[in-house]
Amino acid sequence: MTGTNRERPGLREALAACREGDTLVVTKLDRLARSLPDARAIAEELTRRQVRLSLGGAVYDPHDPVGRLLFNVLAMVAEFESDLFRVRTKEGMRVAKAKGRLRGKQPKLNPRQEAHLVDLYRRSEHSTAELADLFGVARSTVYRALQRDQTNGHRAASNSASIRG
Repeated sequence: MTGTNRERPGLREALAACREGDTLVVTKLDRLARSLPDARAIAEELTRRQVRLSLGGAVYDPHDPVGRLLFNVLAMVAEFESDLFRVRTKEGMRVAKAKGRLRGKQPKLNPRQEAHLVDLYRRSEHSTAELADLFGVARSTVYRALQRDQTNGHRAASNSASIRG
């Protein structure tokens, strides 16, 4: 889960557990939120519920102008860091893809195994559950292999029809 997503179970539980007079302790503001609007909304919610917020050992005072300034500066820095991280990740993925190193998740079955699985299925020798067990994969993998074969089969049939025509 990331700080960019407000619907995080851990955050929801922590905020729900806070009662009036409690102090929510956060080591770094970017662990609480990674956008300025979200950080402000959380801080306002805590202030409204009379829950103190401790950031890195210092208690945030929403009534102190310097405290509000510091909080906003820290929130802006956290958002900036998050944006930089996102940009660097995208750039790294682009470079890796250009070099042929970004291949994604590898298939569970190699092409030969997948062809064998499809052949067994076409002969009606095994159910999808049996094929999954036989090949040591989930049934969803069997369904995807059958779907790929069906899609490729339709393409092959249309290609051969256009060649004959």
